[in-house]
Amino acid sequence: MKLLYDFTVFLASLLLPVAAIFNKKIKFFVAGRKETFSKISELKNKRTLWFHAASLGEFEQARPIIESLKKKCPGYKILVTFFSPSGYEIRKKYDLADVVCYLPLDSKLNTKKFVEIVNPTLAVFIKYEFWPNVLTVLKKKEIPTILVSGIFREEQIFFKYYGGFMRNSLKAFHHFFMQDENSKQLLSTIHFQNVSIAGDTRFDRVSEILEQDNSLDFIKEFKDNTYTVVAGSTWQEDEALFVNYINNIASEDEKFIIAPHNIKKNSILEIQKSIHKKSVLFSEKSNKNLKEYQVFIIDTIGLLTQIYSAADAAYVGGGLKTGLHNILEPAVFGIPIVIGPKYQKFKEAVDLVNLRGCISIEHQEEFTSLLQKLKNEPSYRKSTGDTNAKYIQENLGATQSIIKWVEQKM
Repeated sequence: MKLLYDFTVFLASLLLPVAAIFNKKIKFFVAGRKETFSKISELKNKRTLWFHAASLGEFEQARPIIESLKKKCPGYKILVTFFSPSGYEIRKKYDLADVVCYLPLDSKLNTKKFVEIVNPTLAVFIKYEFWPNVLTVLKKKEIPTILVSGIFREEQIFFKYYGGFMRNSLKAFHHFFMQDENSKQLLSTIHFQNVSIAGDTRFDRVSEILEQDNSLDFIKEFKDNTYTVVAGSTWQEDEALFVNYINNIASEDEKFIIAPHNIKKNSILEIQKSIHKKSVLFSEKSNKNLKEYQVFIIDTIGLLTQIYSAADAAYVGGGLKTGLHNILEPAVFGIPIVIGPKYQKFKEAVDLVNLRGCISIEHQEEFTSLLQKLKNEPSYRKSTGDTNAKYIQENLGATQSIIKWVEQKM
């Protein structure tokens, strides 16, 4: 299996540059990695704390740890690596990091060169990033390595009879900070005991949001003290639910803010064209009387968290398509959350669905019925939102547990 893995990585190194000609995302993936070794060269012979995240969501889990260690260890350099362009392109200018770059493809040559240059004092992997070659090098060099906000599932290769080479790579981790008891038990079945249940650092991250000024003047003007639903990170399937509801059911005393996952101009204009009620784009809001509009379409990034603060209820996209987006950001504001049916891989979503702070719908009829109930029953809306706020507060503290362990080892 290890030979097959190495051959697959080698094959990817040949095929990805060809695929990049036809795919913009892959083009970023390939071009960005050409800069990795020149970027990390400035870290040579420096004391460095290395954080690796697959994409943007995992970076948010690393962020409270980075911020805490930056204060406690000001003499250390911070390296953040990403696997995905969607994470790197948004956070490549993260101000607390000294270097932000792509993780090179997991070949033996790449990983040996990468680790030898960086030679981190500590390596922190987030949630489920497991690259066997880089982990093997870290183990050989005896570099302290931890997994934070980790979560395992029984169907993963580590727990299969043929997954020996991947199980072996887990020996690089000095400690596993897991989100739940099930993950701890799964690790015990393959003889790992250096495990603790710390929870998810994203709770600490989103809790900090409440301490900042989340108000946006243009959102306040649009809302105009009217009941407002915010739909965040929506895909086409999610947007179809809203278009149908807005066109056929919505009354004049309810408003909608839609922040699509895809903000390409053609996609945005298609959404706006399909909505029969008066709508306005973020990019065209200047000199408009925003209170006159019923639908606000956000064709930019970076504002969604603040926009959630103005919502009376939220819909989080992805649960009808590829997988759910972040529900903790709206949850921290104590508002009800609506999602699609594909949420089982996200512990916080499973928890909140069971607690009834988050409601899963599968089709238009359920969606329509629920939105009407949320609008017309303030007491139901409040109790549902209160459940979400309480859940956030009860799950704080993961960052503190991790920092305590790190301080003992450094």
